[in-house]
Amino acid sequence: MEIQTETQLRQRIDRTHESPLFYKIFGLVAGGMFLDAADVYMASAVASTLLKSGWSTIATNSYFLSSGFLGLFIGSLTAGFIGDLKGRRVAYQVNLLLFGGFTFLAAFAPNMAVLIGCRLIASIGLGSEIVTGYAMINEFAPVHRRGRWCASVSVIANTGAPVTMLACTMIIPRFGWRVMFAAIGIIAAILWVLRRDIPESPRWLLSHGQPVAAAAVIKRLEVSTRRANTDETKTTSVRPNEPVSRHLGVSLFVAIVAVSATIICQYTFTSWVPTLLVKRGINVAGSLGVSTVMMLGAPIGCAVGAYLVDRIGRKWTIVPAFLLTAVLGMGYGQQTAIRGVVMVGFALTVCFYILMASVVAVYVSELFPTKFRFRGSGIANGTAKLFTVAMPIVVAWLLQVTSVNVIFWIISGIALLAGLVVWGLGVETSQRWLD
Repeated sequence: MEIQTETQLRQRIDRTHESPLFYKIFGLVAGGMFLDAADVYMASAVASTLLKSGWSTIATNSYFLSSGFLGLFIGSLTAGFIGDLKGRRVAYQVNLLLFGGFTFLAAFAPNMAVLIGCRLIASIGLGSEIVTGYAMINEFAPVHRRGRWCASVSVIANTGAPVTMLACTMIIPRFGWRVMFAAIGIIAAILWVLRRDIPESPRWLLSHGQPVAAAAVIKRLEVSTRRANTDETKTTSVRPNEPVSRHLGVSLFVAIVAVSATIICQYTFTSWVPTLLVKRGINVAGSLGVSTVMMLGAPIGCAVGAYLVDRIGRKWTIVPAFLLTAVLGMGYGQQTAIRGVVMVGFALTVCFYILMASVVAVYVSELFPTKFRFRGSGIANGTAKLFTVAMPIVVAWLLQVTSVNVIFWIISGIALLAGLVVWGLGVETSQRWLD
């Protein structure tokens, strides 16, 4: 049997098309990401329920929610090191075990202290899932449609918000909050069982000197390549012998700036819009309705991002989206009529989620070589989570000492800076081989 070189094996990976194995991995990753998104929104609904029932206080609720952010930060970092050093498969299984197991245990928490502890550990698994999920798709997906598949996971994940809020509305008043934790824990356990036979990433195996094991996985990914003759023109558009050219330090800087800007802008806007609208004189009921309409831009933005990243490239998707975010952020700060608030806010939300689909789901993983991919993604996502923890404090302080418009100017400034960094220092990774 001929033993192929590492270069030959990498070229075989990049010539693959969608196979049954890839579709299985995509489905399991998308299911996990959807479940994680559902858990984030469920926590907010549960917190308000606990407060109304007297089971918690405002102080304990703040610890409950903060423990989730802390867990996301820890999980993002630990997943990076485990995934790069021990393998993608190990990280991918451990994170779901932590998340599902401690979410299920939270259903039986006797008090808030135990619930907060369960939430912290479950969120470590949750933070790991965000890093491992997108990177797994990135390494298994066909190179000519890699961006579209990664961004499609983001589309599915972001449907978790409306589905979860609807489920919470229907279930919690009738059956209580514990049922939500138990249900998510059970579904996570089912996903964990289904994931047990997922193979190791062939790119990781090659980077760790295991060509025989990598060849066996590649063979499974090649199952459907013979039927893809009509796609051959797309395959030839991949530039042979042109892997992504990168400097690790610069790539890490670009990743941290791009991810942090995306999450800070999106989180600050979506979390504080009701409050900011009230500051403009719109009543609470009206502000919630306006926020809901604007959030319809989320799935549209993800879909647009998924369509554009492979068609026009990563940088030509990301940089204009950041620049439009900057312009619309400034424009939103000038709106006084409800129609303008809704229209500009909707467009701004679309831009945020184009960035979520293109930056977080696709670009960041591609910036790093295989040996550092999980750690690079983990550090970038972890840093963004720290900023997310700090932003509510910063925004609350700004609202006391300055006008509402300043919040939108800050969003615009951050987006503009990120767009310039990606344009000037970021590399184009579309249709390039990953090393």
